[in-house]
Amino acid sequence: MKLQYQLNIAFTTLLLVIMSVTGFVIYSLILDLLIQDEKAELEQKGELLVQILNEESRQPRIDQFGGFLQDQNLELLLYNRILDQVIDSTMPKQIVGSFLADNDFSNMDKELWSLGDIKYVNSRILFYPESTGLELILLTPLTELQAVQQDFIKQLFIVFVIGAVAAVILSYLFTNKLVTPLTRLKWQLKKVEKRQFDAIEPIKATGEIKEVEKSVFEMANELQRYMKSQQTFFQNASHELKTPLMTIQGYAEGIRDGIFGSEEKEKGLEVMVTEVNRLKKIINEMILLAKLDSEQTSYDPETIYLTSIVDQVLDRALPIINEKEIRISHEVDETLTIHADPEKLLRALLNITFNGIRHAKSYVLINVRQINSMITISIEDDGEGIDEDLIPQIFHRFIKGSQGETGLGLAIARAIVEQSGGNITVGTSELGGAKFIVAFSEN
Repeated sequence: MKLQYQLNIAFTTLLLVIMSVTGFVIYSLILDLLIQDEKAELEQKGELLVQILNEESRQPRIDQFGGFLQDQNLELLLYNRILDQVIDSTMPKQIVGSFLADNDFSNMDKELWSLGDIKYVNSRILFYPESTGLELILLTPLTELQAVQQDFIKQLFIVFVIGAVAAVILSYLFTNKLVTPLTRLKWQLKKVEKRQFDAIEPIKATGEIKEVEKSVFEMANELQRYMKSQQTFFQNASHELKTPLMTIQGYAEGIRDGIFGSEEKEKGLEVMVTEVNRLKKIINEMILLAKLDSEQTSYDPETIYLTSIVDQVLDRALPIINEKEIRISHEVDETLTIHADPEKLLRALLNITFNGIRHAKSYVLINVRQINSMITISIEDDGEGIDEDLIPQIFHRFIKGSQGETGLGLAIARAIVEQSGGNITVGTSELGGAKFIVAFSEN
């Protein structure tokens, strides 16, 4: 069942329940209110009659009010509480006897009296002085009040029906306004499913649906970027693997066919070994990167002093520093620690440092400091820097500069840093070259 129908049914059901409960409460209360109002009116009429009867010196008689009582649809009893007798009445004696038999006249709090199936509202007024024991009792049938009650309920029911129809129509309009963006969003997701990223269109929505729409478009853009990066990866990977294989194949066929002399053969064998080592390095780094991305590698975090990690980076970078005659310096707060896998973090920092050394002219700077709640490791050089067009892709696989090797080092560094809960960015250094910043939250 569609969401719009479900919302309409739920709203209509809730409305019917509320209206039913409200109607029942009103039905119960309206009769009580009518009875109280009728008792108050009877009391006013009764006091007026008592006043008239009290002014007469002789024994009070109620037959003089017969016309008035008949017009008002009232019955009147003159009751002597001391004798527990009805001494006068507008009702036949037989009916009066039934009243005495069916009702307890001594109970002053009873609101309704009964005579067979007929209920009566009563009002009792004492004559003065009270020592006379006389009491005037006015009675009116409950049927009239029940008729008023039924008429009121009928009108209320009509109002409820009109209100319910209006509410259902409004419910349909509001749910339609709510569901329509979801329906349109569904069709945009269908386009994502079919990889029609260029055909995705924004939809008009508000509130949480707008947030969902924003998340869907961000997901679509990220998926599109990922698919393009995967295509680029396979293209670059095939190129990077194809080039050394062709070199190896050319020399191997030349040696097999006896085309090369002894000196060229030795050179060919040396080139083949170099290319095989290069292939091995590329494949190992591809395997490592795939494991890092799929989280299949073991990750053993522990508390690391950053000064120790930087010292290890400098020790391993020493041969290439001496070879290229590069000067490297570092500034490290010895108290700073992070929680990460030391072996993998060392690999990431080595990749970034070697990248800086390869592109530096004469100087590389490593700086470790704490800024607010972040611990940052910056590695910068005085080389030519990174081309602006290359910066957004620099951490992608097989993206490399003019002096790059496999194009996987920075991708591996990013994967390790992100797995360690940090992030890595690149920009322009004040030294003139590139500046890589690795940032971690403080433990």
